[in-house]
Amino acid sequence: MFVYGDIMYFGGDYNPEQWSEDVWADDVARMREAGVNLVTVGVFSWASLEPEEGSYRFGWLDRVLGLLADNGIGVDLATATASPPPWFSASHPESLPVDADGARLWPGSRQAYCPSSPHYRAAAVRLARAMAEHYAGHPALRMWHIGNEYGCHVSRCYCDTSAAAFRDWLRKRYDLPGLNEAWGTRFWSQEYTSFEEVLPPRRTPSFLNPAHDLDFRRFSSAELLACHLAELEVLREVTPDVPVTTNFMAGVHWEIDYWQWAPHVDVVATDHYLRADDPDSHIDLAFAADVTRGLAGGAPWLLMEHSTSAVNWQPRNIPKTPGQMRRNSLAHVARGSDGALFFQWRASLAGAERHHSGMIPHAGTDSRIWREVCELGADLGRLTEVEGSRVTADVAIVFDWPGVWAQERPGHPSVDMTARDEIAAWHRALWRLGITADFVPPHGDLTPYRLVLLPAQYLLGETARSALLSYVEAGGTLVAGAYSGVADDNDRIWPGGYPGALREVLGVRMEEFVPLAEGGTVTLSDGSTGRIWREHGRAVTAEVIASYTAGDADPVADPWARVLDGVPAITRNARGGGAAWYLSTRLDDPSLIRLLTRITGEAGVRPAPGAVTGLELVRRAHPGGPSYLFAINHGADAAPLEAAGLDLLTGEPFPGTVPAGGVAVIKES
Repeated sequence: MFVYGDIMYFGGDYNPEQWSEDVWADDVARMREAGVNLVTVGVFSWASLEPEEGSYRFGWLDRVLGLLADNGIGVDLATATASPPPWFSASHPESLPVDADGARLWPGSRQAYCPSSPHYRAAAVRLARAMAEHYAGHPALRMWHIGNEYGCHVSRCYCDTSAAAFRDWLRKRYDLPGLNEAWGTRFWSQEYTSFEEVLPPRRTPSFLNPAHDLDFRRFSSAELLACHLAELEVLREVTPDVPVTTNFMAGVHWEIDYWQWAPHVDVVATDHYLRADDPDSHIDLAFAADVTRGLAGGAPWLLMEHSTSAVNWQPRNIPKTPGQMRRNSLAHVARGSDGALFFQWRASLAGAERHHSGMIPHAGTDSRIWREVCELGADLGRLTEVEGSRVTADVAIVFDWPGVWAQERPGHPSVDMTARDEIAAWHRALWRLGITADFVPPHGDLTPYRLVLLPAQYLLGETARSALLSYVEAGGTLVAGAYSGVADDNDRIWPGGYPGALREVLGVRMEEFVPLAEGGTVTLSDGSTGRIWREHGRAVTAEVIASYTAGDADPVADPWARVLDGVPAITRNARGGGAAWYLSTRLDDPSLIRLLTRITGEAGVRPAPGAVTGLELVRRAHPGGPSYLFAINHGADAAPLEAAGLDLLTGEPFPGTVPAGGVAVIKES
């Protein structure tokens, strides 16, 4: 990642401006006690740093950074541009965002700005320059932090300023005939005779043009990226040797195309918060961490924010149980993070996030949370040699954000056919099998992987289609889920039958989609259970592994059951040196696990040794050097594990068992 000594980073978001100055010395003393070595400062400090336009007041921040530097604590210094102060919105009301219904979103929370606003960008760049010039060479400065969770609240703005910027973006992508062709505007009399006629996809009487909406989502992600790049240019100019980051929300926030963002940070960082109502929240954590590692190209990354306990924004903010914070933090480290940071250092006494947990909770240091924070700091101190190592994976999951956007728009055959749920389901099946997966974009390099999965890749352009065909012919194993490869990058349906772009490599030709009724299921000839979806068609060159069966289906309630009896549901097509599988239904979790067990075995993918239910196993390794097996027991019982080596967390040889709720990091013999 980036190295200021071989350390695992530990700390969190520090907001000293929320506290009287006499607290700061105690803050730093407690940081040293806990083993904190990196804090993020200034994320929401714009009003404190620039209380009026052009008047900067850095004195208080100078004192904070000096205190941190004197105590050996590094700073991830924010440019403070995440949320404009009230004076800015009052001076530039036209910079406030507008939703799809034309309603203005007013200040009073955060991120109240239009990403295309020239006034916002100019003010943000001026502040970033002032910060960079003032703190260049400061001994505490370890990294720049631009913005904060871009697009979290305003991912798309529909104002007139955004409309003009959208038209400019389109002119760079298309000429006018090309735009009409890409968007299929002959449908519903939507042909444009001038770019000036193009508006953002505001609320309309019926379904929006899907390609229009898809391009607006691409544009909106690009506009937020342009905000980031404007500040990045200044920081590169003034402090070229200081790494730059911003905090993604990979795996949980689906409004930004992070594949386009990742090349523009020196450190891929992300935020992740558990859903308290999800009994498999630790698997969701693994999903988000694996997506983040994909964005980092397999390199180490940084967990910028998570919570010590409860958050403030869920319907029921249930606190983490004893030991859960430790498991969460080390699970992120297992999957590639070179540290664990939190929001925030001290739990706030006022404001919208006053009930969000902190490293120092409202109860102070005589508390369970504080004791666990100190224990985690000690754990990370014992894992310094793991820093810089990489996660090893033989499986890749292909997905992209535009494909998710396109599939989850209205106007598809079934409202139940969501992309993100199916992507998570396939990842969850691998997790339960003890198999780690990387995430890659459709245009990514597939050659390192024995097995490539496409759970729900609705959009698939010619470049990606050719890459997948070449991968299989060269000996790889591909598994495609239902409703994949249906449309090209402009959301135009591939003609000639489904699954469109993948027909050749999968060796099947489907004619019709046949969604199931809400909650409906179908039994396959191998005993598997399908849900949500069926397809009517035939195998061309593929071997039929399982077919639909009519069973005892009610012909009145489901007249398609008999029509589909015997129609291929799961197929395998030998192609060149490899094989391509197709699932024309969505399997329930047990059926998917059984099928992937067979396919991974055929592809030569082996789970981590000794994987059992509830025991998460992930391996990190230095190229040509030692490997480290992370074993995280999410179960209520002790778990046996066939592994030998030194447990870095205890300093003792691994005893062969991971206690209930416990963690081991085994430096393998």
